[in-house]
Amino acid sequence: MNQRYVVVGTDTGVGKTVFSAALMQALAAVGRDVSYWKPVQSGVDSIDTRRVQHLSGLDESHFLKEAYVFSEPLSPHRAAEIDGVEIDLKVLALPEVSGDLVIEAAGGLMVPLTRRNLFINQIKKWGAPVILIARTELGTINHTLLSLEALWARDITIWGLVFIGPYNEDTINTIADISGERVLGCLPVVENLDSDKLAQIFADGCDVGYF
Repeated sequence: MNQRYVVVGTDTGVGKTVFSAALMQALAAVGRDVSYWKPVQSGVDSIDTRRVQHLSGLDESHFLKEAYVFSEPLSPHRAAEIDGVEIDLKVLALPEVSGDLVIEAAGGLMVPLTRRNLFINQIKKWGAPVILIARTELGTINHTLLSLEALWARDITIWGLVFIGPYNEDTINTIADISGERVLGCLPVVENLDSDKLAQIFADGCDVGYF
């Protein structure tokens, strides 16, 4: 059965793109047919789809075109307004793909797509399980549990938690114990990351069998 995953963070810049690249690479390495989709890209200086392609080492056929690309690195609702675009939520319907699909959200769960609709509402419509990416630094217990509360309140399925940063056993265990959610792994922050390093940190920090 083909699987869908929505990769979303507790905050912007938390590591969603790096994890998405690692998951793409790992699934392809075990023979899974997998595609990546970043439906809304804010900011053109660094296009997440291109970064995932570069880090994963996968060819163009694995990557779907964004539904929207905005010039400014801002919340989608504001970036769209600046570019004179109105986001049509019907355009964000899940695309049909032959295999698995990794969907990378824009920022955190409560990021506005429009002034009347939050990204979490779109995730609910998709009906795909969420992989929640969190930091390991101070404050992550609060941010992660608040994000989980928002998902629970909307009956959104959670595939599990992934932590990015220095391994902090107590923090990770505390979140797991309080939430009851599955921890899928922990990836370190690595300078000058490339596809080989990415494969290694995923193999060391996650089990592809969870996916």
